[in-house]
Amino acid sequence: MSESHLPSEGATRRVRAALMNKVCGDEEMFALGASIARVVEMASSDDQGTHDLAYYVVSDPALTQRILRLSNTIQYRTTSGAPVTTISRAISLLGFDNVKATALAMLLVDALDSSEHAGSVRVELEAALCASLVGREMARHSFYQGAEEAAICALFKNLGPLLVASHAHERYREIGALMAGGKHTLGQASQMILGCSYDALSQAVLQEWKIPDMIVRAQSSLPPTAVRVAANRGEWMRQVASFSQDVARLLARTHEPVASPEAKALLGRYGDALDLDGARMDALMNAVQEGMRGLLESMNMQPAPRSEAKEAGSGLPNVLLLATLDAGEEEQEGAHPSGKPKNARELLLAGVQDVTQLRATGGKVNDVVMAVLETLYSALGFRFATVCLKDVRSNQFRARLALGEEGARLQAGFAFPMASSRDLFHLAMENDADLMISDASSTKIRDLLPEWHRRLLPDAKSFIVLPLVVGKVQLGLFYADRTLEAPEGVPPDETALIKALKGQVLAALGPT
Repeated sequence: MSESHLPSEGATRRVRAALMNKVCGDEEMFALGASIARVVEMASSDDQGTHDLAYYVVSDPALTQRILRLSNTIQYRTTSGAPVTTISRAISLLGFDNVKATALAMLLVDALDSSEHAGSVRVELEAALCASLVGREMARHSFYQGAEEAAICALFKNLGPLLVASHAHERYREIGALMAGGKHTLGQASQMILGCSYDALSQAVLQEWKIPDMIVRAQSSLPPTAVRVAANRGEWMRQVASFSQDVARLLARTHEPVASPEAKALLGRYGDALDLDGARMDALMNAVQEGMRGLLESMNMQPAPRSEAKEAGSGLPNVLLLATLDAGEEEQEGAHPSGKPKNARELLLAGVQDVTQLRATGGKVNDVVMAVLETLYSALGFRFATVCLKDVRSNQFRARLALGEEGARLQAGFAFPMASSRDLFHLAMENDADLMISDASSTKIRDLLPEWHRRLLPDAKSFIVLPLVVGKVQLGLFYADRTLEAPEGVPPDETALIKALKGQVLAALGPT
């Protein structure tokens, strides 16, 4: 594209306004922004953050499948060789921040997959993911508290090009053509065509999505000169985001990045500021390439062609192709009419192994409880599942964790007095009896259901109640239900595995 064919200033303003309206105004992008903001908000500093992340992932079957597949790649596989079958275990194995950053990347893939411009979107998605891996490696060696957020800052550094490739492909190609001429930087080319740089676009969109200022500021462009040592964490995040994007683009262009002149130039620009020398730079690039190979392995995918200028053929966007894989469909074909999977025994057994390993490696009580709840919920095909524990202050048993449809609303209402009653829940705890109710509409069962349950869950047609009793002390119970009857029941081998899961929770809750 020649200078004479560049759009006028008025035209670029219109392009910028139209693009912002397109990427922030439509319903799908609004939903993406809300989802991203929700995941970004999740803090790793307490058990609630881990529960929120596990709940978010489990609520999306496709996302659950992708995270579990990543957890079972060679790079992360446990020394015992046992497969990872629950998100709680995946978070324990991969780390909270790794799962969080991966979930954010998956959200981008799901929303921005474009069959018409799949090649361009694939290139930019791969750059975003690779940059997040660079940010993660930099965070591992940083002395800043909360350095793990660098992976998220780096992921979003490529948001501008990704959105333009997906939503304004002609503009994307025009920017690429200017870059190919060799006279303009990426920032200059995007400024000329869009009326704002890619970095400024990323910032504007993240602000619209209400993403924290620290992450938004990290998208700001750095001067082209050598980078100085950061004065604070925010400036360090900005440097890491810029460096991560540069490394990602270098790795996309060449098979031998370590010895390339571009790598030496990056070291000269960022080395002093980020405490990098030749050996550290080599180690970082090798680690990131290994991480990318692990992700590709988890999807049975080959790396994308190393060219930014070409469409990468037909097919789905690259490294996180898992976006379109749906394991739930196969399981549903092997399910009873109630929704209970026919391979429930195998799923329960995998859950028992997972929880056993979690406890053996020092997993927290909340992690163990969540892993058991998740196993019951998915292995037995329930609509809603919760664990209800004693709350001495309110003199009630109250739901503490929950999964499934309208989980938050149902959890808030799932509470009943500790005072003994002749209803089904108190009878189960008093007798320490595991109940498997296949038809909750039968008169005898309905007569034993308390009013609060009939009001809160009027459509529960089958459910289980697993009391948590140590000695004669009633700690609470697991509850899970379906909206359909379950005449298939629970055979002895499944019952034994359910009791084994409950036993792990009782051991975790009991005196140490």
